[in-house]
Formats: sequence, C-alpha cells, structure tokens
Amino acid sequence: MSRVRADKFVDRAATGAPTLTYGAEVPVGYGITGAGGINITGVATAGSFSGSLTGSATGLTGTPDITVNNITGVGATLTATTESSSTTSGALIISGGVGIAKSLNVGGNVTVGGTLTYEDVTNQDVLGIATYRQSLYVGSTEGSGAGAGISMHNTGNAIFAGIVTAGTCFKAGSISGGAFGAGVGVTITGDGNAVFSGITTLNTLHTGVAVTGPARGFYAEGILVESFSSVATAWNSDGTLDITGGNVIFNSANLGGTTNTLNIISTSGINTTLAVGQMLSVTGITSVNASTAYVNALKIDGVTTPVWWSGGAAPTDGGSSGVDMYTFNIVKTGSGTYHVVGNQTKTS
Repeated sequence: MSRVRADKFVDRAATGAPTLTYGAEVPVGYGITGAGGINITGVATAGSFSGSLTGSATGLTGTPDITVNNITGVGATLTATTESSSTTSGALIISGGVGIAKSLNVGGNVTVGGTLTYEDVTNQDVLGIATYRQSLYVGSTEGSGAGAGISMHNTGNAIFAGIVTAGTCFKAGSISGGAFGAGVGVTITGDGNAVFSGITTLNTLHTGVAVTGPARGFYAEGILVESFSSVATAWNSDGTLDITGGNVIFNSANLGGTTNTLNIISTSGINTTLAVGQMLSVTGITSVNASTAYVNALKIDGVTTPVWWSGGAAPTDGGSSGVDMYTFNIVKTGSGTYHVVGNQTKTS
C-alpha cells in the first residue's frame, strides 16, 4: 500500500490530463468536484443523479425514473407504439392534466371519460348517436343564441327559421319505446299525404289553407267544425258583419230599424283577403221580434254592392219571432268588384 499526495495531476508532458488505465474508484461519502466538467465518451452508470442536468442528454436506456420541472426541446419524439385502452395504459401515461397551447393531431380514437368542452368546431362527423343534454343551435354566431337557424331544446321544442324538407316521411309523436308510427301525432309522407290524429288549427290570418294541383279538391272525413262570431249589439240601418273571427256571425239582439244594410268587413279588408277568381260565403243570423225589421241591401268594405236575391227580389219583411238568417255568396270578379247572391231565411 502506498499513498500519493499531490495538488494536481497532469500527463508526463504537462499538457493534458493523465490517463487512468483501469479507471478510478471514489470511496463512499466522497465525490469528484470542481468548476470544470467531466467528459465521458463511453457509458456512465450511476445509481442516481443529484443536481441540475443541463445541455443535451442522449442515450438514456432502461427504465429509469426521471423527475424534472421543465422539458424544453424541439421535435421531441416518443417511439414507443403501445396502444392505449385506458388512462393507465399506452406509450405515454400522464397522471395529471395536460395543457396544450397549440394544435393536437390524433391518428386513432379519442375516448373522454368526463366532460368535453370545445368551441369553434369546423367539421363534425358523427357515425353513431349524438346526444345533446341541453340545446342545439345551428347557424348562430358565437353568443347570439337561439333563432339564427335551428334551435332544439331539451324540453322537446324545435324552432326552424327556414324550410324543413323531409325526403321520405315526417312523423311527430312517439309511442312506447321511442318508436314512431303513422297516426301517433302527425305523419306527412313523401307522396304529399298528411295524417293528423288530433285537431288541426290554422292561425295564419288572411291566408288559411291553399289547395293546389290538378284536382284542387279538399276531402274531410269526419266532422268538419267551423267557428263563428257572436255579438249582442242590434243591427239597425247599417249593421257590421266582421268576419275576421269566422264567416258566420250570430247576433243575440233583435234586428232593429226597418230596411237595413249589412256591411261585410274584415281586419285586412275583403278586397285584400279575397283574390280575383275566389269566393266566400257569409252568413248573418239575428234574433227578431218584428216583421217590419229586415235586411234588403249590402255593403262590402263599406262600399254599396248590388245583390242578386234568391226569388228575384229583395226582402220586404222579416220574421216576427225566433231568428232570421241572411246568407251572401260573394264572387270576386275584379278589384273591389263582386257578384253577390243573397238569400233570406225566416224561422217564424
């Protein structure tokens, strides 16, 4: 055993470091220190590394545990190809969250166990069932809300701002199990037929239903119900029949005056509502208590209109009790021009 004490070791020429042919062994509790570095062209094997690791580290093999605060690099690549089937399997497993400042490209499938929140999706290709728990807006800009194109809500309501086109069939109303069948609510088929299981109400004022096509027919099976208006102010010399609420008007007050004129009007005007080549039938039913009270003239939109009375002449008296009914069939032949056939029916 011998011991060499020296402050510095250099090679024989004093121009470089000495060569340690068989390496160097550092006892436990000691280390190699200095302000310089250690350059190793071979393999460095250690039980652990302590301190900061700077620069580039390459050639790490095996299954070491590495704890770092930040990794800075360009084009880092993981070459492992292990498939992921859960949050604990795959080529890269991350126990915490991941923040990505730029784009993410996934070549396989994406499985999300929690809530997926995203904005500004350009294209969405759904091969299976898409479920929206709250609402679905189509055609709206960000933050504008409902009404831009299509609005569907979890209450079952759907609002379409444009045209709804169904190529084969449109059905409304479901039966048990969510299946749909004809007659449940509304069924509209591709051949133009429509089946309504309940009451069909048309609220479009002045427009109603237009029946077109070669046949131009309207077929109703069952009871056809028509609404009427009821008034309680007696018709006198100039009574008003407002047919906005229906073509039949019932007046519970006794007809007054002697010779009376009825004025048929509507909110938009008869001349506006009725097109040339169209007609309508208006019926006025009034209580009576004197034969001296009757209707023998007509106005439409406040303009006196000639009447062709059934029987060849205008009425000259009315019923003494019960009700009298006056019916006018109005054919529009031009703007503000009509052919009218009138009829009086007495029940007394």
